[in-house]
Amino acid sequence: MNYDLIVLGSGPGGYVTAIRASQLGLKTAVIEKESLGGVCLNWGCIPTKALLKSAQVFEYINHADDYGISVEGASANFGDMITRSRGVAEGMSAGVQFLMKKNKIDVIMGYGTLQPGKQVEVKNDKGESKTYSANHIVVATGGRSRSVPGLEQDGKKIIGYREAMSLKDQPNKMVVVGSGAIGVEFAYFYNSLGTEVTIVEYLDKIVPREDKDISKELAKVLKKKGIKIVTGSAVLEVDTSGDLCQVKVKDNKSGKESELTCDIVLSAVGVIPNTDNIGLENVGISTDRGLVTVDERYRTNIEGYYAIGDIVPGPALAHVASAEGILCVESIAGHKIEAMDYNNIPSCTYCIPEVASVGYTEEEAKEAGYEIKVGKFPFSASGKASAAGVKEGFVKVIYDAKYGECLGAHMVGANVTEMIAEIVVARKLETTGHEILKAVHPHPTMSEAVMEATAAAYDEVIHL
Repeated sequence: MNYDLIVLGSGPGGYVTAIRASQLGLKTAVIEKESLGGVCLNWGCIPTKALLKSAQVFEYINHADDYGISVEGASANFGDMITRSRGVAEGMSAGVQFLMKKNKIDVIMGYGTLQPGKQVEVKNDKGESKTYSANHIVVATGGRSRSVPGLEQDGKKIIGYREAMSLKDQPNKMVVVGSGAIGVEFAYFYNSLGTEVTIVEYLDKIVPREDKDISKELAKVLKKKGIKIVTGSAVLEVDTSGDLCQVKVKDNKSGKESELTCDIVLSAVGVIPNTDNIGLENVGISTDRGLVTVDERYRTNIEGYYAIGDIVPGPALAHVASAEGILCVESIAGHKIEAMDYNNIPSCTYCIPEVASVGYTEEEAKEAGYEIKVGKFPFSASGKASAAGVKEGFVKVIYDAKYGECLGAHMVGANVTEMIAEIVVARKLETTGHEILKAVHPHPTMSEAVMEATAAAYDEVIHL
């Protein structure tokens, strides 16, 4: 069959690409080997948030006395939490199926392999193959959990994120290797249910891509919750021969070795792109360190083939993949597009407290040569945060001292993943610090902290 456009992969990059292509009048098909929605909807973004919400509700119940409410006999049903999470994921995947039908997009189930001449060979679960062709082929195959030497995943004792959200039994002790978003989110989830959790991070701070002040605050809060944090250390090997895992850890500075014992080791050391065994070499598509090389319109070096999402350079985030896919097909359709500003991509981590950031960290702004103004406002001084009982964390903003340009913002606290969009839009519109300061924010809200942090940067803060 011939199409205007075929999308290989139906994650948040792939299915969004297909829908936008259909809206633009292109006859479109999506090829998917497993479940519509990809990892994000089925094993990532969405089901993890369902688990985290269950954990947060359980935390609220355990601290009900803080709100003047007495609750007795509450317990966490681990299996029911997992079941609820899977149900949410299945519902979202069914929603994508509806969107495919609504937008008249053909869904082709099977494993797709790129072929020369703008073709894709698809093999179904019966081993039957069929070849499809299109004027344009967009590769959106996403990524998977990274496996590193000494930490090879067996799916039972050494697991990745996929197994972490579908365990049959709650472990008594867990070691989480890596403290990016996946690591700290699962550390929070399991700790909140009573699992003894230790985070081991190779670098000197957790959530290492975040501003140093954010990292320090989050570590303080997580430790207060009972999570053990070991930074500047490497996992050398894991002995899984016995009933428990023996995790050998080496301090990077002193060289001292120690051992941790646990039921489960969660490897959260990042993701790798799914670029192997999809036929890139058949077509001659160029890659660099496993990532497909593309231009600002997501064209590969071979005409008619495009790539987006986790398999191209840039942040491996669902919202980035979706935005890239839209730009890609709008360009194909002849629209004039504005290239993605990768320095204005929000990053969110959904542990409790949440973390959200965009733009330069303080260190990055200084390294870039800016003279800066920095403002911080703690939620402990926020009326809404006090009323809600969520006083941990703060908002930190960074402005160019000369022109007032908003260079970055970094937040840790309740609901900050909802608040960061204000700064993303402000930066997109090239809004200045004075304009944010003079924009009236509603009271009482958590978002007032953005205005107050900005006021602090200009020595005009009122409530601190």
